[in-house]
Amino acid sequence: MEQSQGRGRAAFEPQSPARFDESKRRIAAASRFMPGGVSSNFRHGIAPTPLVFERADGPWLFDVDGNRLIDYYLGMGPMILGHTPEPVRRAVAAQLERGILYGGQSAVEAEAAELFCSLVPCAEKLRFASSGSEAVQAALALARAATGRRTVVDFEGHYHGWIPRGDVELLAWNDLAAVEARLAAGDVAAVIMEPAMCNAGAIAPLPGYLEGVRAACSRHGTVLIFDEVITGFRVAPGGAQQLFGVTPDLATFGKCVANGFPVAVVAGRAELLDLFVSGAAMHGGTYNANPISMAATVATLRALADGSVMKAIEPLGRKLMQGLDSALRAAGIQAVVAGFPQIFHVGFGLAGPARDHRDLARVDRARYVRFCGELLSRRVRALERGAWFLSAAHDAAVIDETIEAAAAAALAIRE
Repeated sequence: MEQSQGRGRAAFEPQSPARFDESKRRIAAASRFMPGGVSSNFRHGIAPTPLVFERADGPWLFDVDGNRLIDYYLGMGPMILGHTPEPVRRAVAAQLERGILYGGQSAVEAEAAELFCSLVPCAEKLRFASSGSEAVQAALALARAATGRRTVVDFEGHYHGWIPRGDVELLAWNDLAAVEARLAAGDVAAVIMEPAMCNAGAIAPLPGYLEGVRAACSRHGTVLIFDEVITGFRVAPGGAQQLFGVTPDLATFGKCVANGFPVAVVAGRAELLDLFVSGAAMHGGTYNANPISMAATVATLRALADGSVMKAIEPLGRKLMQGLDSALRAAGIQAVVAGFPQIFHVGFGLAGPARDHRDLARVDRARYVRFCGELLSRRVRALERGAWFLSAAHDAAVIDETIEAAAAAALAIRE
């Protein structure tokens, strides 16, 4: 078994392919009390087994079988500063001495709100929530209360948590004419989208698309909502809305807001958020703005505020994207590596960059899952859906190790 030496980067001896027998045993035991042995459907059915971890540090996870894994899940995206970053741990430890849950407000909550609003273009006011799904439901409630309408326009392949799908119509994304035609009926409360499609793939908006949707929503009295749960604080300090220069009426955030602590946000125009106060819309939650999570939020946003973290990730992310592309080409595997350096997507079987969800439907998912399995046996953990998240803790040596493992994994599945 691999042994760590303190909290820093440890010396590890090369090993034969990783095994996960103890994880498999523990998942089977836990299945007596939890369906599938897990607490999220997105952690179920992972090959060769859902993994059980003992600890994490920097870019690494350490599992119960003694494996040290380079981590590109990053908790499904939140760990942009890496695992167990010192400023976040220090802030949380200090708040623990002051209390855990007050059933009221705290000074650190107000500090977090002011800091958030100073960074995000649309954020005149905000409400804290505990999950992205909750934040999305709150945003839709505000839009319906503000407009008196029910219908919501969403897009194929965009993900907004496990929200109720009633009164939701799907359009093809990146098709401005379709949005303009639908909104012309005058009955749409909200248009909700990922401003860059990053859950199912990593597809940027076409030139003029976001601007056109913004204009159409303003023209027809429809609330524009950006779901920035993935892009927020990952592609820029102010999210994709800052990167692309288009400001929505409302936006939802999660994941990177508190580097792994359960914090989400619905933010936007003050007159919309104030509908929570007037009683036109309802929002509540026992754990919203928990002081521990607020301390983590302040520490995380301070670290991300000047954009240096995103800029530092860029050259490493591009190096990894290029390395993966070269490794797959060398093995004769047709694939497209596309997206942002901080969050990109690997699509097996594609001949060119995906333009929409229908292009992504053509990916060879079965072969990519085999690739992820070969990576895992070489102690690199990548999401089976094709997304790769990077953190400030991934350095050049880790990227080089990953590219080497990817080259071997690609050869292993070449046939």
